[in-house]
Amino acid sequence: MKELKKEDISQEVFDLYDDYAHNKLDRKEFLKKLSLYAVGAITLPALLSFISPNYLDSVTIQPNDPRLKSEIISYESPKGGKKMKGLLFIEKDTKVKLPGILVVHENRGLNPYIEDVARRAALESYITLAPDALSPLGGYPGNDDDGRAMQKKRDQNEMLEDFIAGYQYLKNHKDCNGKVGVVGFCFGGWISNMMAVKLPDLNAAVPYYGRQPSDEEAVHIKSPLLLQYAGLDKRVNAGWPAFEKVLKANNIAHEAHFYPDVNHGFHNNTTPRYDKAAADLSWNRTIAFFEKHLKT
Repeated sequence: MKELKKEDISQEVFDLYDDYAHNKLDRKEFLKKLSLYAVGAITLPALLSFISPNYLDSVTIQPNDPRLKSEIISYESPKGGKKMKGLLFIEKDTKVKLPGILVVHENRGLNPYIEDVARRAALESYITLAPDALSPLGGYPGNDDDGRAMQKKRDQNEMLEDFIAGYQYLKNHKDCNGKVGVVGFCFGGWISNMMAVKLPDLNAAVPYYGRQPSDEEAVHIKSPLLLQYAGLDKRVNAGWPAFEKVLKANNIAHEAHFYPDVNHGFHNNTTPRYDKAAADLSWNRTIAFFEKHLKT
């Protein structure tokens, strides 16, 4: 069987996967359309396997990394009616209080990729918290397809309130110095934008390819923003001109970066949408942004 490479896959396949990942197609329709691209030596199972997340081989910081102390924490869900759970990470033997980073997952719950991102951030000398919005439904089920189906059952504004409660938990944690930022991906990018709208004391927000708030919401933003966009992401990028207009008109501190020729999800190193150069550059910018706003 031919070993697939990124260059073997047409852009239409990535666009198709994006529609499926964002619930615009059900699985039956997705597979039917995907089969049109399974030609010659490229079989449908091989194509499906290639574009699906590979969590096992993509971890950059092992869950048992000896440099980190990890803990499953819980806090009240103000809207969900049950406990929220999350993973808390901090470097071992830390003697001083650290600034905090809330890490917000995509539209499928707290999967291994987001856990890994939280560990990466913790090793930059932050206390990090990655909540699971699926907690009231039993938590991330172990695969993204079921995770997406579960997250569709929750109201997005209720989940926003759950993440805001996570922010408050982190801000008041005994090991946090009270300065807290948020980074989120896809759905988590929207959450990051909306936390900036809702929380005047948020110190920094880094939305990755996140849907923008409305003009009426955006005028309330006080925290500085670092906005990360994928050049090929027409769906999300369509909302940028209006958002930029509001940010500029209201003198809201922000910087935006568009990474050319990369897809939505380019930071996620578990799928072929990943682009190492763009992911590394965007992450370096993210850490520098948090250094500026959380450590000075």
